[in-house]
Formats: sequence, structure tokens, C-alpha cells
Amino acid sequence: MMSFFDSFKVPARARTGLAGFGFAIVALMMLSAILAPWIAPYPVDYIDITRQLEGPSAAHWLGTDENGADVLTLLLYGARVAAIVGSVTVVACAFTGIFLGSISGYFGGWVDEALMRLTEILMAFPGILLAILIIFVTQEPSLLAVIGALSVTGWSGYARLVRGQVLVEREREYVEAARALGFPKGRIIFREIVPNILAPVIVQATFGVAGAILAEASLSFLGLGPQDSPSWGALLDQGASYFLLTPHLAIFPGVAIMITVLGINFLGDGLRDWLDPRAIQKT
Repeated sequence: MMSFFDSFKVPARARTGLAGFGFAIVALMMLSAILAPWIAPYPVDYIDITRQLEGPSAAHWLGTDENGADVLTLLLYGARVAAIVGSVTVVACAFTGIFLGSISGYFGGWVDEALMRLTEILMAFPGILLAILIIFVTQEPSLLAVIGALSVTGWSGYARLVRGQVLVEREREYVEAARALGFPKGRIIFREIVPNILAPVIVQATFGVAGAILAEASLSFLGLGPQDSPSWGALLDQGASYFLLTPHLAIFPGVAIMITVLGINFLGDGLRDWLDPRAIQKT
């Protein structure tokens, strides 16, 4: 699969710089999420109804929303939601995909057929639409519900990737040696094969974080995200309603989403080149 860097024929030195830039963005986003209670200018529940929909000022650097809450504070706390949803969803999807994909690829036969047909069925549905359906059915638009809804289908891509890698690795000499020594199949799969196929999984997981953040923002924009926590998507929804009056309310969360996703993609491309040097095109 061609990366962002390859698509635009980015030189190797520039790749490293962009990957470092992406790492800096991700690190800044994670620090903002962790330190939000200490660095936010106002408490998360701060409201001043006398200063609704104000533009940026000395008192409120990024302005206020329709309730008079400080937008910078909401963005910092919204980073916590984005970080939790992105990381937990990807961990859940990756572990499920590694487990099912490795079993499918190693055993083959009816096990492989059953798991791959299930994977294809899940991949046939647009993930965001299935997440909307799950949240609508459960009637619980909470942080846990969002993570669960995104994880239901998110593992399928990891399973297909891992299956393909295992199909190659299971024919290697070290696997044949492990079989000859009488190692249990579980040990061969999870202690011999899986550690050797983690590089592409790590790269896909990096891009998966960006996808989960975008999906959570989309759900929150539709009113199906966490109701008890600030969210970038919910802020964007507010901003869309008042865009002609106060465009800052849509611009700042939109920029936060864009920069975060872009930084994660830069970091993912950098990890791809680092973990697979053969993929780097000489320029």
C-alpha cells in the first residue's frame, strides 16, 4: 500500500522531518489530554451566560460557545475523549484482529472460511453507519458505547492483514522447527509467529487511531457521542449552527481534528518506513 510520502515522492530527509512533526503533534495532543485539568484556563463545567458566543479575547483566547463556556477549555478536555476513544478502540480492535486472524491463517480449512466470511460481512457495511445503528439500538450514547460500537467492525481489517501475514510465516523454517520439536499450536501461533508479524499491525494501528478519532467526532457531530464529556465533534456541531454569527466555534475544533489526524498520518507513514525500510523509494 502506497503511503502519503510515496504518493507525493517525498525525499527521505523530508520524510523524517514530517514523521518527527507528526510525533510532536501526537505528543502535544496526548499531553494536552493528560494535563487538561491543570492547564485549562477554566473548570470544565464553567459557564458564563453573560458571555455567550463571544469571539476570541484576553479572557477567552478562543472565544466562548452558546452556553458561555470557554472554547479552549472544551478543546483541551475534548482531547481526552479523542485520546481515549482512539487508543482504546485500536487496542481492542488490534487484539481481536490478531487473535482471530492468526487462528484463521494458521489452521485454514473451515475455520479460515468461517472467520473470513464473517470478516467480509462486517467490512461490507460502512463502519460509521453500523456504529450509528448500534448506538441507536442501545440508546446509550456514552463513551463506552462509542468505543464498543467502533470496535465491533474495526477488528476486521486487522484480521485480514494478520491472516495474510500468517499464511506466509507458517511455511517458514522456524515454524517447521517448532512443529518438529512438538511445541503446542498455541505457542507456535502466539509466541513464534505473531511477534514476527507485528510491524504491519503497528502501522495499521497508527492509522486506526486517526480513523477512530474521526469516527468519534462524526458521531458526536450527529449527537450520538459521549453526552457527559466535551467532544470536538459536538463543538463542531455547535459551530455549524452559528457559523455565520461566530465562525470561531466551528473553525477551532475543526482545526484541532485536522491537525491531530494529519499528525497521526505523518507518524504512521514514518513508522511504516522505519519498520519496513524496503518500502522507502530512493529519491
